[in-house]
Amino acid sequence: MMREASIKRTTNETDISLAIAIDGEGKAGIDTGVPFLNHMLDLFTKHGQFNLDVKAIGDIEIDDHHTTEDIGICLGHAFKEALGDKKGIKRYGNAFVPMDDALAQVVVDLSNRPHFEFKGDIPASRVGTFDTELVYEFLWKFALESRVNLHVIVHYGQNTHHIIEAVFKALARALDEATTVDPRVKGVPSTKGML
Repeated sequence: MMREASIKRTTNETDISLAIAIDGEGKAGIDTGVPFLNHMLDLFTKHGQFNLDVKAIGDIEIDDHHTTEDIGICLGHAFKEALGDKKGIKRYGNAFVPMDDALAQVVVDLSNRPHFEFKGDIPASRVGTFDTELVYEFLWKFALESRVNLHVIVHYGQNTHHIIEAVFKALARALDEATTVDPRVKGVPSTKGML
């Protein structure tokens, strides 16, 4: 069974088409209108071994907020749908990723109980034209819509670009681990009998 999903979401602020395949090859087709977000989603796709296509038109003449937030919503929704019944998956994932001076850790539980924690500092308020507080917005909306328990820990770092890049790479690798089908797992990996 192919674990993939697509979503189309149109509001007065954004028009987004997104498709994801969990069992992919790291192929990305990303056009968000937000260059830094393009870069983060491209490396997210590569390091998670997903296939991801995103086409977004948003009110970036105002700022990048609505586009970034709404892509987080769409990615989370599509990710949850693509996971399907979650039978046979590992469920948990943990990844440490260094990026030069920065070290980030992401831990996930595909629990169907959304929660988001972010510990650590992002030193600068902007990377290029991108407002770095949008990293939190993107991740929180992704966790909420995918119904994932998501913990992000920035252990240290000085360069803001490096810190955010390490977070996105660690997120991808943690999700890749959690979504891996383990032949030892029979049914859903929960004593409740469902996720």
